[in-house]
Amino acid sequence: MTVPMRARSRDEAHRTATPLELFFDLCFVVAIAQAGRQLVHALAEGHPGHGITGYLMLFFAIWWAWVNFSWFASAYDTDDALFRVVTLVQIAGVLILAAGVPRAFIAADFGVVWFGYVVMRLALVSQWLRAAHGSEGAERRTALRYALGVSICQVGWVALLFVPPGAAPWVFVVMGLLELSVPAFAERGWNTAWHPHHIAERYGLFTIIVLGETIAAATVAVQSALDENDELGSLLPIAGGGLLLVFAAYWIYFAVPIHLHLRSHNQAFVWGYGHYLVYASAAAIGAGVEIAVEASVGKAHLSPVAAAACVTVPAALFMFTVWLIHSRHQKRGLAQQLVLPVSSVLVLACTFAGRFAVLSAGVVASVTVAVGVTLTARQGAALAE
Repeated sequence: MTVPMRARSRDEAHRTATPLELFFDLCFVVAIAQAGRQLVHALAEGHPGHGITGYLMLFFAIWWAWVNFSWFASAYDTDDALFRVVTLVQIAGVLILAAGVPRAFIAADFGVVWFGYVVMRLALVSQWLRAAHGSEGAERRTALRYALGVSICQVGWVALLFVPPGAAPWVFVVMGLLELSVPAFAERGWNTAWHPHHIAERYGLFTIIVLGETIAAATVAVQSALDENDELGSLLPIAGGGLLLVFAAYWIYFAVPIHLHLRSHNQAFVWGYGHYLVYASAAAIGAGVEIAVEASVGKAHLSPVAAAACVTVPAALFMFTVWLIHSRHQKRGLAQQLVLPVSSVLVLACTFAGRFAVLSAGVVASVTVAVGVTLTARQGAALAE
């Protein structure tokens, strides 16, 4: 039965992710995998400029679609039949977007991606209009502003269908900034009732989704290389190092509870927006491992240093960004604060470690976790005394 859509309480107890939200997240794996695969092809063929630019643009489109749904659902999820149907429509839009990623990446043909976004955004606008219908006063104005802002931005994305390929990145920058400004415009005077613990859990679950895709991509790359070359000796350091990096990334991200930091809209939005780099770099680690595997068996047109950098640069960016927007808020003392920034520099230095570059980066990441655990334990013991 359809119920009125009213804002949920920010203080609601035991608020957790729903099965529908988990299903929604899982469907994004397809789009993330497509973007990562195209990044691998571009870098392996020696086109880093095109590959990185295309990856950052399309990953923004994927990430922003997820953000739009997650924050709305945190405030207004009624979990009734209508909400579920509209969410399933949004999932269909995600799958359409994923199908259009190769064309957009290779030929700058954004038609399918744009249509997938139309499906998602029309569904989102209908959700905001339903929220406006079930509210009044400042809350209603906020919901209507969201509906208006999302609609205007979607019209603006039409420019991608007509500009020359070289101008597409600039259109993306302008439209991306406009998209990011919609919440600031909409929430003037009244703030949506997103749930801090729920939002923290949603972002954590998506982190797991992204890291899972990274492991899957690296596993397929190693399997393919073994099937074609049977060079286990050259692949083991890459596979082992990549696995250590992903394990460490998981540990580093979930080492501290973050929901207590999300006390205000400004804090939450800076934290939420910063996850674009967290997620993009985490997914790029898997792409980097694929490239390192291909380079080790002679399938990628890259130098050993360049192939290693495809792993170490995103890994270092992940560490530093997680510290900057996430971990530092819970760290105490200079030693704890320096662990991740220093480790990110050391991971970058591993780029020049030759055939053991990925393994060295994985070892550094593992030592980072060990040091962090040790310092936290010492701090806990000191407080207990």
